[in-house]
Amino acid sequence: MLTRRKFLRNSAATGLTLAASGLAAPAIAQGAKIKLGYVSPQSGPLAGFAESDAYNINAFLATEAGKNFEVIVKDSQSNPNRAAEVAKELIVDDEIDLMLVASTPENTNPVATTCEAEGMPVISTKAPWQPWFIGQQGNPGDPASWKPFDFAFHYFWGLEDVIAVFLNMWNQIPTNKAVGGLFPNDGDGNAWGDPNVGVGPGFAAQGYTLTDPGRYQNLTDDFSAQINAFKAANAEIVTGVVIPPDFTTFRNQAIQQGFNPKIITVAKAILFPQSVEALGEAGHNLSSEVWWSNTHPFSSSLTGQSAADLAADFTAQTQRPWTQPIGFIHSLFEVATNVMGRASDVTDREGVAAAIAATSMDTMVGKIAWDGAGLPPFAATNVCKTQLVGGQWRRAEDGSFSLVVVDNQTAPNIPTGGVMEALA
Repeated sequence: MLTRRKFLRNSAATGLTLAASGLAAPAIAQGAKIKLGYVSPQSGPLAGFAESDAYNINAFLATEAGKNFEVIVKDSQSNPNRAAEVAKELIVDDEIDLMLVASTPENTNPVATTCEAEGMPVISTKAPWQPWFIGQQGNPGDPASWKPFDFAFHYFWGLEDVIAVFLNMWNQIPTNKAVGGLFPNDGDGNAWGDPNVGVGPGFAAQGYTLTDPGRYQNLTDDFSAQINAFKAANAEIVTGVVIPPDFTTFRNQAIQQGFNPKIITVAKAILFPQSVEALGEAGHNLSSEVWWSNTHPFSSSLTGQSAADLAADFTAQTQRPWTQPIGFIHSLFEVATNVMGRASDVTDREGVAAAIAATSMDTMVGKIAWDGAGLPPFAATNVCKTQLVGGQWRRAEDGSFSLVVVDNQTAPNIPTGGVMEALA
């Protein structure tokens, strides 16, 4: 039951008044459904991250556990300002009990920051943990000032993991170890391209030299400056963290301008089948990080489905190839169900936050536990790391693509399906 003390405390945290709330207590007493808010880039340049959302949410609500929940979805339109705005709407107007959010720092950070300010528990994923945690600090450049969060919790891999995965893939191909970097002026690009804590120092430790031409604006239409810089450096490898439309522009212009590296390994841009399909033959053997696939050895705590089962069901329901976000969005609702099932009072925000912190469970993406494993002390309270491997897109004769795991040194429990191959 929602006590008057808890009601007043929650009302103060959200800026609501007793009169404006309509007194939710009787509805809760009658077994009202638990309200989950979900902010997602349903439209705009990040929409590929949300392709499986409708499938995932419908499948969740169809489960026995899902019948206890209502999911209220808001479209951030791939805009950080709107993400913060709709998060506030979910908290104040929709009176949600728990916030869920995913899909790059441009979407996760404004939502998590809003939730922290409003005292709303939030679980986020699908953004490397450094841009998520450090990007929300008051002074990202001063580690001594960084503070843990009270209500915001995140699970995903970090830059240290993607550095290791990329290097493991590159070491399979003889190159001159000259790397060109594509880093936009956004949360991911600024974190990855940071000269001190970004990917460059990690590459340098294994003898790779990074050429970084500087930040560019997302949705740019001319990558000539970057291509010329990479040519001048004789870069045989290109990497970066690029939104899908920008990578298509870069790849096509590089080919037109005669720049043909041996390896292109980029994050974000080629996570999705439609992104490589749009490139045709130029998509063959492009490589990227792999957070989840149909060969991952994990299963659902909600349905018992294996990764292969979930991927196959998505294809059967949508007639589309499986995509990496399927597993992580499924897991987001697994974690939410687990947390709210352990919370003694789903309207007690501090109690729900404590339940999140105490989570230890196996999910579709592996174990989720905010126990600090593998993390520096400053992030140990709010971040849980997940496994990462490397993969390449292989183009079939009919023009379709499949994602093959080609390096698993960072997670030997995840099987490989081939070895790294150079671009044609």
